[in-house]
Amino acid sequence: MRAVHAGEMDGRGVWGRLWGGWRRGLRVCAAAKDAGFVTRARHQLQPRGSSKRLGPLGDQPFLRLLQPKNLSREELVEVLRAAVVDQKGPLVTLNKPQGLPVTGKPEELTLLSVLPELSQSLGLGKQELQVVRAPGKETSGLVLLSSCPQTASRLQKFFTHSRRAQRPTATYCAVTDGIPAVSEGKIQAALKLEHADAVNLVVPVKDPSRKDILEGVKKTLSHFRVVATGSGCALVQLQPVTVFPSQLQVHMVLQLCPVLGDHTYAARVGTVLGQRFLLPAESTKPQKQVLAEALLRRLHLTPSQAAQLPLHLHLHRLLLPGTRPRDTPVELLAPLPPYFSRTLQCLGLHQQ
Repeated sequence: MRAVHAGEMDGRGVWGRLWGGWRRGLRVCAAAKDAGFVTRARHQLQPRGSSKRLGPLGDQPFLRLLQPKNLSREELVEVLRAAVVDQKGPLVTLNKPQGLPVTGKPEELTLLSVLPELSQSLGLGKQELQVVRAPGKETSGLVLLSSCPQTASRLQKFFTHSRRAQRPTATYCAVTDGIPAVSEGKIQAALKLEHADAVNLVVPVKDPSRKDILEGVKKTLSHFRVVATGSGCALVQLQPVTVFPSQLQVHMVLQLCPVLGDHTYAARVGTVLGQRFLLPAESTKPQKQVLAEALLRRLHLTPSQAAQLPLHLHLHRLLLPGTRPRDTPVELLAPLPPYFSRTLQCLGLHQQ
């Protein structure tokens, strides 16, 4: 496996002639087996254009979280320029901040809405960027953009072929409230989208019929591996094989270990006398995640601060096709956000 570290590029070439169609010049560096992200991520630099480092634990643990509603279009473009980790040929890669939606209503400020300005700002002229791969609004991490429709199409075919072959191309890291019963395995669940109270919620479906499948129920699959545990929490590596909204969040709830900062689905996990159990998804409304007092102390958070805790789910690694069809895939890595690294520090989660 060849690896490229997003936080260490400094503008040098990441992308080579993927499938013989692009420029040569891959700059690669050795990666530890299984992309041991914890040790490296703590010392990663901030995205290009920022010299700030993670500060000491304090009264404002989420001071630098992105608030798109408080930004102008020009300010968001500058944020995204600073988040670019590499630009080579038609491809641009950036480390998306948590809280930034990729798409939305016409009047909303989203990644997609400012792509024309970002394209101009990056000197692409009339070659407007389009999204090839991106995590959801509440998830941070790698975003892959392309100004060439043919290149975007080739990459989409690579991702589609990989899904059909059940070869994961994306690896996320998550901190969970709770420790999975087994250290690694796979999570399978049939899921559907339900519209309730003006929001779309993902609901598991037990033993779906053929009619359910035709009506939009999808069988989903994710692989997981527990990397470290501490203070009743776990650092988990997640690899979705299928693609479905909020798939990883719902999968971890089904393991009774909701992702830290999940204020949508964590309420589905109840506790009685220290024992966790699943509440009915259809009748459990989203609410702010409630954390145990001991965990709040470890995180140095008040209950009101915990209610603002960002989702600890980060698209850390992407696999892309190599120079030629039979080449080993190229591995692209992105550093963790400051709040994520702070949580690892508080919980003493070290890579085993």
